[in-house]
This record gives sequence, structure tokens and C-alpha cells, in this order.
Amino acid sequence: MRFSFNKFKLVKQKGFVLVLLLWVLTILMMIVLSFSTNIRRETFATIGFRDNLDKKLLAQAGIERGIIELFYRNTSKNQEIAQLEKKYWDVDASPYSLEIFGGNVTISIAEESGKININSLNDLSGIILKNLLINMNVPEQEALTIVDSILDWKDSDDLRRLNGAESDYYLSLPIPYRAKNEKFDTIEELALVRGITEEILYGSDSKKGIYEFVTVYSNSDTINIRFAPREVLLAIPGFTEELVGEIIEKRKGLPESQTINIPIPQESQQFISQHGSSNIFTILSRAFKGNERSSFNIKATVILEGNKVKYLYYKSPVSIKE
Repeated sequence: MRFSFNKFKLVKQKGFVLVLLLWVLTILMMIVLSFSTNIRRETFATIGFRDNLDKKLLAQAGIERGIIELFYRNTSKNQEIAQLEKKYWDVDASPYSLEIFGGNVTISIAEESGKININSLNDLSGIILKNLLINMNVPEQEALTIVDSILDWKDSDDLRRLNGAESDYYLSLPIPYRAKNEKFDTIEELALVRGITEEILYGSDSKKGIYEFVTVYSNSDTINIRFAPREVLLAIPGFTEELVGEIIEKRKGLPESQTINIPIPQESQQFISQHGSSNIFTILSRAFKGNERSSFNIKATVILEGNKVKYLYYKSPVSIKE
């Protein structure tokens, strides 16, 4: 009987050791799994950081390439394309795609006088912005609200236009603030204006926003049709698809000293110009790696002063949707 008790005690001790060993093994496995997961996560994070850094550097290279093209254009713009060894780039936001260091960069340059200057917008020229919004499938009443609210935002009084908004509206919001009653400093400031949503400003996966077609840097209150993107041209009263297509075709390779020889409707003439350049350009550089659809985007607005370039605006990254 004593022998059986000692045997039972021995078996019990062995069972305890086995359970303890199983617990130790379980804890060790959990530690190893946790360590492996962390290593995996950090590895993917490092790869993601590296790829993102690669795209960022590619996008910056695109900005520098755009500046080089602008200097070349400035020395060539009054010559016929046929006389040049290399065609200079258009500055109407046309995209140019390049392969750089194993990546792809799409660069577009827009001359600011070809955009809608929201700081010089008035009750008459506001129709151009309204048309642009309607062409982007914004309902007409919403477009009227946006235009009037922009005008109210930048004027110096507190008198509200028919569809606009002044400080009394903005102070009633969950996070209250006042209307600026001064000119816009940046395009992003439009996000504060009544009626302008993120989709209207920046676009969505299926359509562009107004971000690429408005400016605060132009010194003109008219649209220079030599540089205006197609979307802006189509927003000018009296401009048809046929007329816009003809303007775009005839301005290609045309020296800036020459006029686009084309009949312009009387109702359109007060809104447009053909001569003069702001010499201010916005460069948008979008960098891709491999077959990735997502890009790293940098936007820079520069002014050329002789053989020097001055940055007026720089944002990295910038959200652009198509």
C-alpha cells in the first residue's frame, strides 16, 4: 500500500511537470509568434517606406524636370516649333509622361493666367466658375451657392448675396468661424467656403475637382486662351466644343508673339485675352512605381525671374484625384 502511494505521488509529480512544460512551450510559441508578427509588420513597413520614399524622390525629380522645361520654353517660345531641335512643352496642363530610374512620372505645367482667378472673380465673371462647376455635374443651385459664397468670403462687407454666406452662417456651424472678408491666400482655403466639399474641390475617382482650374496667383482678371485647359475654355460663355477644339489645335506650336487667328463670339470677348503671360506656373508631378495605381504627388507654383526660379507654393504630398 505504501508502494502504491509513492507511485501515485511520482505519477502526480510527472503530470505536474508535463503540464508546466506545456505551459512553457505555449508561452514560448506565443512569444515567437508575436516576435515574428512584429518583424513581418516592420519589414512591410520598411518596404512601404522605401517605396514611398522612392516615389517621393521621383516626384521631386519631376518638379525639377518641369522647371528645366520652363527655362527651355522661355528661350524658345517666340520661335516656330519647326525651327527648334526639340519641341518645348505646352503649359495648358497637358500631361507628359517620362520613365526615370525605373519609375514613371507624369508632369503637367499650367500657366496661371489660363486659370480662373478667384481673387479677381466678380458678379459678372462668376459665370465662368459657375459653368465649370455645372460641367463637373454640380447641380446649378449648388453652383450658384458656391460662386456667391466665394464672392462673399473675399469681399470686405457683411452683406450676403442671394445664394451666398457671411459670418452669420459660418458662426452657426458646429465648429464656428468667421468669413475672411479678404482675398484668398491659397486654393485650399476654398474648403472653408459654403457649398464646397472635398469632392468638388479635389475630385473623386471618376472626375476631377476645381483644384486644378482655379488660381490665386494670376495677375489677370481674364482667361488667357493660349494657356487655358480645355475644362476652363469650355466654361467661357459662348465657347462651344467645336470652338474649343479649334483653339487648342491652332495654338499648338504657335509663337506667343502671334495671335490665334480665330473668330471669337462677342459675348466671350470680355472674359478672355491672348497676349501677356504671368510668368507664373504650377507644376504637378505624379510618380508611380511598377504597376501601382497609387501615386506620390507634388505640386509647386513657381515664378521665373530671368535665369532664376522662385517658389511661391510647394506641397508634398498633395491629394489629386482623376
